[in-house]
Amino acid sequence: MLDQPEFNFGTPAKKLVRSSDPDTSKDAASAVDSTKLEAMVYEAIVRFGEGGCISDEIRDLFPEMPYSSVTARYRALLDKGFIVDTGARKPGKSGRSQRVMKANAICPAS
Repeated sequence: MLDQPEFNFGTPAKKLVRSSDPDTSKDAASAVDSTKLEAMVYEAIVRFGEGGCISDEIRDLFPEMPYSSVTARYRALLDKGFIVDTGARKPGKSGRSQRVMKANAICPAS
């Protein structure tokens, strides 16, 4: 699925930080492989099918990864139309509501 040309995973490092952020944050953003991370998170969401999933369910699939490495990918995937917020909410492990996200039925072309 990821080899199809219509998938345009990855976010430029300059979009991952604010201009006012310290140089260490900019260096860290440059080191992130957002292409790989976005693809991993997208594929995980796809596996949940039409029922969708919450952030905790995705994070459970990648326990070795930092929280922010996973959760920071949702915005880019939403903005690109790869995933959608279903409007439903489910309680997460903390007891607070989390959005239910699912893969877009018609993935946009790049």
